Parts: sequence; C-alpha cells; structure tokens
Amino acid sequence: MSTRRSFLKQSALLIGGFAATQSFAGGFHLGKKTSVIIIGAGFAGLAAAKMLRRKNIPYVILEARNRVGGRVFSFEADPAEKLVIELGAEWVGKSHERLISLCDEYKLELQNNQFDTHLVYKGQYHAKDDWGFSEPWKKKWETLLKEYPHLTLADKKALDKYDWWRYLVNNGCQGMDLDIRELLDSTDFGESIRHVSAFAALSEYAESSEKNEMDYKIKGGNGMLAQRIADEIGRENIHLEHKVKTIRQGAKVEVICDNGKTFTADKLICTTPTFAAMKIDWQPRLPIDTLNAMKQLQYARINKHPVLFSERFWKDESFDMITDLPAHYFYHATKNQSSKKGVLISYTIGDKAAVIANQGDDWNGRTVLEALQPGFGDVKPLMEKQFNYYWGQDEFSMGAYALYGAGQWYGLRPALQRPFLHTHFAGEHLADWQGFMEGAINTGENAANAVNG
Repeated sequence: MSTRRSFLKQSALLIGGFAATQSFAGGFHLGKKTSVIIIGAGFAGLAAAKMLRRKNIPYVILEARNRVGGRVFSFEADPAEKLVIELGAEWVGKSHERLISLCDEYKLELQNNQFDTHLVYKGQYHAKDDWGFSEPWKKKWETLLKEYPHLTLADKKALDKYDWWRYLVNNGCQGMDLDIRELLDSTDFGESIRHVSAFAALSEYAESSEKNEMDYKIKGGNGMLAQRIADEIGRENIHLEHKVKTIRQGAKVEVICDNGKTFTADKLICTTPTFAAMKIDWQPRLPIDTLNAMKQLQYARINKHPVLFSERFWKDESFDMITDLPAHYFYHATKNQSSKKGVLISYTIGDKAAVIANQGDDWNGRTVLEALQPGFGDVKPLMEKQFNYYWGQDEFSMGAYALYGAGQWYGLRPALQRPFLHTHFAGEHLADWQGFMEGAINTGENAANAVNG
C-alpha cells in the first residue's frame, strides 16, 4: 500500500539525488570537509545536527529564539509542585519510531498520555462512556477505513481537491455525528475541517494509531529531548538569538544575521516554518513556485489556555472533554504528575483561538467555568492561576503547525520540499503528518543525509 509515510521516504530518496557532489571549506571550521549551516534549533534542526555529527560533518545552528526546541515548549505551571505542561507540541504516537528510539537512547521515560473523552453538547454533559456516534455512521466509517488501502494515486489526488467536511457530508455524516466530527477533528488539524484537504485528513486517520498518535508524553516535559540533543551536538555549535536576515548562495553559502554576524559554509539546511523562511532575503531569490507555495501554506491557529486548579475535581487522570462551547477542548495536562493540584488546558482552534487570545483572564476564566459547569458545577473556588499562549501570533511561525488545504498536499508540497542550489529544506510541514515532533525529526535527518560529506 502506498501511504503518506512511504511517500515521504520516496521523496527523501529523490531529494538525496539532488545533492551536489562538490564540497568547499566552510567558513566556521578548518579543514576540507563539507560544512553545513542549519537554520533553526527546533527538532528538525537538532535532528539534522545530530545526524551530521554522526557523519563527522561540521555544522553550526542559527536560532532566532532565545532557547532550543522551537515549537516544543515545556513550561512549569507550578514550580513548587514541579508541575510541567506543554505549551507547544504535546503527543508522541505509538508509530513514532524515531522519537521513541531517541528517548530510549537518552533514557527519557515515556508515560501514557491517552485520554477517555467526555462531552458537553447542547448544554448537556455526557461522561466518557455515555456518548458516541450513531451505529450507521460507525459502520460507514469502518468501511471507509477498510477501503483506504485500495485507493489509487488518482483516487488520492481526487480526494485532495476538496475538503474534509465535504468528504464527510458526501459519505452520509450528518446531524450530531457531523457536529462531533467537526469538534474532534478540528482539534487535530487546528482549524475547521472545512479548511483541511480530504486526503490529508483521511490518510492521517487511516494510517495512525488507535488514539490518533495521542499515546505518550516525555516525563518531565518534551523539551527534555531538545536539551539532551543540544548537549550531545555541543552547545557551542548553537547560536541563539541569531535571526537570519540574508542568505547568499554562490560557490558557497553565506548567511548574514540581523546582529551583523556572518557565517559561511558549503551547504544549508533550512528548518524554519514557511512564514520565517519568506522573511529572509534569498540571493538569488527562491524559485517562483517555491515562493508561491510558501505564501499559500496555512499554519493552524491554536491557543492553549492552561488553568491551575487547587484540586483535581475531575477525579480521572485520563480526563479530557470536547465541548461545543468557546473553550472547545479540555485535557488533563498534568497526568502522571504527583500533586493534589492539577492543570486543565482549554485548547481552542481557528476563529475560537483568535477570540480567546484577545481576551483577558476574567473573560477566559468565565468561558472555562461555563464549559465545565454542566459536568462539575461551580469550580471557580478551585481556580488558582491562568496562563495563555497563542501560536497564531507567534513571531516566527504565525501558527502551531502546517495545514494542507484542498488541493495543496499534491499541489504545494513538491515545491516546498525541493532543494534550492545548496539549500535543503526540513520541518514538520514537510513530514508525512503535520504537527508531530516525529515528523520534524524525520525531515531533519533526511536533509542531513542529503548533504554530501
């Protein structure tokens, strides 16, 4: 069966075929080996550096933020209780073989992070076992998943032409079934399902684990993996607060940062989100189809609003809840962390996220309490502290992760992943599934392997 994952591997081999065979001395090291500049110290950039180190190829990483990890952002919600939550990338899936292997290598423990979903719908609370899809839709859904392996490339390209909402409607999903799919699926993609390619959505559900890759989390915070890799590749090779301003490609690659520092090497691996890549002055400029693809690719507007409660009133470590209210989706962000206190994150997407992000704690607090009230009554006395992070206004990404719309998986992606002169591209937007750390790691390693030593 041809899957998105196999498509990614085939693409990586194709990319490798473009790698130039000539090498030059880099500007930041001595010797005659190929040298590489990596833009971005997120998981793609860190994974690329780790692979280059294994191949004994000199490298340097330029990172605009003041920390490593990129869109992996672990945060201590209660230092006294040592409660750590994720403001960025959250889940590790059972199929994320490379990330799991890295955790084993660095002796980082993966803890179960699966949830049993409760529901608030039209003012009524339904416990985790008291709601579900209709029998006709469940049978239809099972049929659609069974048919997926038999889709031809032409079938997949046809699905890519329209959106996930239309696909569901065309296949008989309606009423409460359609409402619930919108609420659930939009949490996966970060925007309404009317904005997602039908092929991108179907393939992710057909190829993912039972819990849609929401299986594990790294004990102590996902950011610990970034720290471990940074230690191995050498902190001296990572230059934080070095925002790239200009890239010149001739016989070598010259990178100029906004602080005036210049780096020269033979090859470049660019792992930035497309928004950041477009801000760079590329000399010569990027190919027109690549530039147009960068202009078109959307990133999901996701807002995380963690609320620290003095007591875990939900009484279930595996609690999460989808709602049709503005707070949208709740999950227990401090699962497996020993404390009487706990954090629920209100996770909103798209237009809801943009609204939440622009309000203050009073308004957002009322929104959270309104959504929790049908199931738990008035929990306001238990609220201790609120936080907020809106990825839609992130300075470097303007969104949480890439979102391929109708016609874009096969339309934009080839131009985005194609090398340009001495530059190879990586990042979760080029992965088999968007929004996962695994994909960033895979693409970073693929780019490093495409660089000749």
